Amino acid sequence: MSHSVVLSLWIGALATLLSLPFALLVAVPLARSKKPWATLLQTVVWLPLVLPPAVTGYLLLSLLGPRRPLGSALRALGITVAFDRAGAVVAAAVVGFPLLVMFIVLALRSIDPRLEIVSRSCGRGPVFTLLRVTLPLAWPGILAGAVLSFARALGEFGATIVLAGLIPGRTDTISLAIYDLLAQPRREGEITKLVLASVGIAIASVALAQALDRRHRRRLEMER
Repeated sequence: MSHSVVLSLWIGALATLLSLPFALLVAVPLARSKKPWATLLQTVVWLPLVLPPAVTGYLLLSLLGPRRPLGSALRALGITVAFDRAGAVVAAAVVGFPLLVMFIVLALRSIDPRLEIVSRSCGRGPVFTLLRVTLPLAWPGILAGAVLSFARALGEFGATIVLAGLIPGRTDTISLAIYDLLAQPRREGEITKLVLASVGIAIASVALAQALDRRHRRRLEMER
């Protein structure tokens, strides 16, 4: 049981950390642009949130499978994604990505644009303004999104089992371990422990995200 919990925490944390830079690159233009391409980009970002997880897993497998061009190229570099732990990380990152982008966009839009205008009027460039004004103000909201993305990644099942498979000791996260134990007799005690651990982590994650969101709102109100 402890192995599956630790593995799930590790995969969820790594998936969130890997997703964060890409989420920022996507969320900044989404928060600032109202052009048609932004709507198209937002639709693409939200796809993993609305597609069945098994479909998402199949699309990832079609892209990263060992016989696919990208999968073969990664394998030549010594990186195996499909049917390995890396696949579980990729699946978790993809399904949690829309939530992360959504929260970052909301955090950026909640910032008073006059603060950025003042920075630009002082001769600061857009990159400096983004790094020194915008992101620090939005950081609590970004962290709240990261926490919820982590919680979503923690419970991923459909995309993970398609892309990474159920490999004991390597990809048996909490969700996959419960699925495996359900097919075995007299394993209710272990299932209950995993369920309780999952519920506990989820509650703690939501509570932390709410606390960060409240802090972000108070900080914005004080600066106004």
